[in-house]
Amino acid sequence: MPSADRTDGSTGPGTDYRFTLANERTFLAYERTAIGLVAAALATLHLLDGSWTYQLLGVLLLVAGSIAAIGGYVRFRRVTAAIDAGRPLPANPAADLLAVAVVLCLVVAAISVVV
Repeated sequence: MPSADRTDGSTGPGTDYRFTLANERTFLAYERTAIGLVAAALATLHLLDGSWTYQLLGVLLLVAGSIAAIGGYVRFRRVTAAIDAGRPLPANPAADLLAVAVVLCLVVAAISVVV
């Protein structure tokens, strides 16, 4: 069974780096998403008027960015451990939480346009 890079830098025999690199790319995509959400939150909180809908939207964007950053890291570590042990990949609840947070942001953004 192929194993991924270990955290100490050693690799097992027959290491297939494609799995490790794909896991790393996915982690970096989560982090890019987190940076974008935090930037959108800061722009919303600083550039738009101080109405409650924009403040709520900014906070929700910050929460979504936190979910992406933390969830991406947790996923990366869990997948790395699964690859090392030759187990099936674990479920990823961060993606579900992030989807819910983004939908909430869309709802609040729609409300802020109407109100």
